[in-house]
Amino acid sequence: MNILLVEDEPKVADFIRKGLKEQSYNVDMAYDGLFGEKLALENEYDLAILDVILPGINGLELCKRIRHFKPDMPILMLTALGATKDKVTGFESGADDYLVKPFHFEELLARVKALGRRKLLSPPGIIYRIADLEVDAYKKTARRAGKEIFLTAKEFSLLELLIVNKNRVLSRTFIAETVWGINYDRGTNLIDVYINYLRSKIDKGFTSALIHTVIGMGYVLKEEA
Repeated sequence: MNILLVEDEPKVADFIRKGLKEQSYNVDMAYDGLFGEKLALENEYDLAILDVILPGINGLELCKRIRHFKPDMPILMLTALGATKDKVTGFESGADDYLVKPFHFEELLARVKALGRRKLLSPPGIIYRIADLEVDAYKKTARRAGKEIFLTAKEFSLLELLIVNKNRVLSRTFIAETVWGINYDRGTNLIDVYINYLRSKIDKGFTSALIHTVIGMGYVLKEEA
């Protein structure tokens, strides 16, 4: 597995690089955002690990640029900022996972392995429908009552998970592990924030709601009885 690590703190970078190499990963290093961008676009990597605060361009901007040219490359963000709004900002920039400093190497390694195993939620070419909602898993588009719905990457992944499992109640833990590749932290409302984002686009303005809360259990996409 080839990994790009972009981290400007030498001690942190060396700590991560040594740990990953001991696990037989190949690691290329960059200490600033611009050189990290150059490496990312010129080489093939199975994963990019990006610090948020970087010289040149910051990790959020770097994440956006990588995602634009290489939409399928898994990206793990590292940051000292751990509030829900900071995590949302990271995910909206295109990150697949978000790890808050300081962290144990075992936790980083678990995230790396999870992202390495990441697979598409559904095969290309499949169109899912429920009521007047249509989701194209290949084109990554969604329509309701013929109206196109514009979603971010994470919002689409969440909707895709819900419609693939329509009529099935999904726990927050299952959603976190499948969409974000992370263990659900009961101290954060990240899943609820994204469900609300999705509701504002999928249900708001339409006659019937499709996304439902099952108290104490999770969320389900289904037609109202």
